[in-house]
Amino acid sequence: MSAIKPELTTTFRQNFLANPKQIALQRSVVKNGIHASAENPATHVENTPVFSIDLATGKVANQKQSGRCWMFAALNTFRHKILTKFELKDFELSQNYTFFWDKYEKANYFYENILDTATEPLTSREVAFLLQMPQQDGGQWDMIVSLFQKYGVVPKAVMPETSASSNSRELNNYLNKLLRKDANTLRKLVAEKATAEKIQAEKETMLAHVYDILAIALGTPPETFDFEYRDEEKNYHIDRDLTPQSFYDQYVGVDLDQYVSIINAPTADKPFDQSYTVSRLGNVVGGKQVKYLNLEMSAFKKLAIAQLEQGESVWFGCDVGQSSTRDTGIMALDAYDINDLFDTDFTMTKAERLDLGESMMTHAMVLTGVDLIDGNSTKWKVENSWGEKVGDKGFFVMSDDWMDQYTYQIVVRKDLLTKEQQAAFEAEPKVLAPWDPMGALA
Repeated sequence: MSAIKPELTTTFRQNFLANPKQIALQRSVVKNGIHASAENPATHVENTPVFSIDLATGKVANQKQSGRCWMFAALNTFRHKILTKFELKDFELSQNYTFFWDKYEKANYFYENILDTATEPLTSREVAFLLQMPQQDGGQWDMIVSLFQKYGVVPKAVMPETSASSNSRELNNYLNKLLRKDANTLRKLVAEKATAEKIQAEKETMLAHVYDILAIALGTPPETFDFEYRDEEKNYHIDRDLTPQSFYDQYVGVDLDQYVSIINAPTADKPFDQSYTVSRLGNVVGGKQVKYLNLEMSAFKKLAIAQLEQGESVWFGCDVGQSSTRDTGIMALDAYDINDLFDTDFTMTKAERLDLGESMMTHAMVLTGVDLIDGNSTKWKVENSWGEKVGDKGFFVMSDDWMDQYTYQIVVRKDLLTKEQQAAFEAEPKVLAPWDPMGALA
């Protein structure tokens, strides 16, 4: 190993101080910060919020200080249908209700993974991976499908937000403390060769504690409820004695088995036109398998456009923190001139960023519009879930080039795929490691 010699650092210092341009940049960045100094005003002109296809959506929702973007995005796609079908001016489904059952199911999924790996040492990569984050707020499309199919949905008024759902850090902290402690107990029982009956009884006791914590923090999920509302014409409606499942059937009515996840991961280990799954990724034991079809970006975007053209919004996952402006809601590769600011080339390919841990899916939102010229996309309208104070009343504009580089997943109807794509999706998927970037949770 080679240490830094003091005279080398002295040379760097002298060269920096002798460069007037760098001194001027230093003054700007020290005063205003990196992004404020590097922001490119021209990108706002190039990404005006006008689209040839622009779906009606209503007001944006707000996930606040929680990592529930994936369920907000999914519930928003349902909300768009409900607003139109039942002529509602404003309406939201309960994100807290889905949040409760996700936490509950993730605890059981974690226990089962711990039992399945109980004979492996704590130093094994798989066990260490499980214990690093026993559960969190994030998720994948197929995980939300598992929740909807098992538990249904309810209006937000029936199970509203709580302090812990809107700001989930404390709840996650104590849940993970409990789950790690429980993992230790389960591993000891396996080591002591306890009977399956004893282990199951212990696990059920653990789940009871999890349920109690969730009920205290998030409220008790309803079993039945009445749904009353006024439509845009002020007509009054009421449905009595609904269950979450019957509400889903009557008011949402989406056959979730007809939707598939498409990814764009141009890495050497994931050939295109093949299906993939991720080991130990899920929330509901016995629920829907997390599964993707990897397609080239041209086919990826063609499917998103086709669904928007038919009047249906698109759930998608991306790395939102890359080259995007939170206040004005611009997602564009030239949003900031960072290379010029630091006189350094930060450029990497999409595959390199995935392989080296520089980028992965971090956030899920909804595509609600696209601007087409001669059938080709130039920019996309994005419904976020950060409230109306960011972007253009909560909506973002994503350049087409940005989508190419930082969008990783969309969910589209199966019938939009070609026969060859459908066959590739239905084929036995290649199993990826738990820590693969395609297993990242939005």
